[in-house]
Amino acid sequence: MDRKSFLKKSSIAIGLVCIPGIARSNNGQLSTELFNEPKPKIVRDNEGDVLNVIGDIQTHKLVGGDTNNQIVEWVNEVDPGVGIPPHVHTKEDEIFRVLKGQVEIMVGGKTTVLEAGDVAFAPKNIVHSWKIIGTGKASMSTSAFPAGIELMFGELGELPPGPPDFEKVAEICGRYGIRFV
Repeated sequence: MDRKSFLKKSSIAIGLVCIPGIARSNNGQLSTELFNEPKPKIVRDNEGDVLNVIGDIQTHKLVGGDTNNQIVEWVNEVDPGVGIPPHVHTKEDEIFRVLKGQVEIMVGGKTTVLEAGDVAFAPKNIVHSWKIIGTGKASMSTSAFPAGIELMFGELGELPPGPPDFEKVAEICGRYGIRFV
């Protein structure tokens, strides 16, 4: 066996050993699913899956299934006064880009006001929060990586309308590695 062939086969074998059970299908055959590249996707401004997540209207543009679980991206349309209290993600980093309006954001103890075009980065394990300020709606494009948080938003979006049951919200978020502080 030549060196190139050896390295290629060894790398695949090491990967399969490091990820037991994932690379085999139900019939025991090797699965190529892990090795598939994400497919290109175009999402128009008026497209996406819309969720009402406790008053935060989110249009999910890309989800983990689109990106091999690398990233999820959604756009928020949020009324003044709506926000997310201080919390910590243990699994994903987030990027917030304000598209319109004003967003007061706190990351790592520092609070600032973001306006259209401004960006904030909230790494995992760092406390952050945001709130829409001013008199008009605001819109943000938010990315989280790796993906997975969209599943939590789906559960939160199924809660009954009206004031949220914070204990239930915290329980759902906790299952996805997010805790409120």
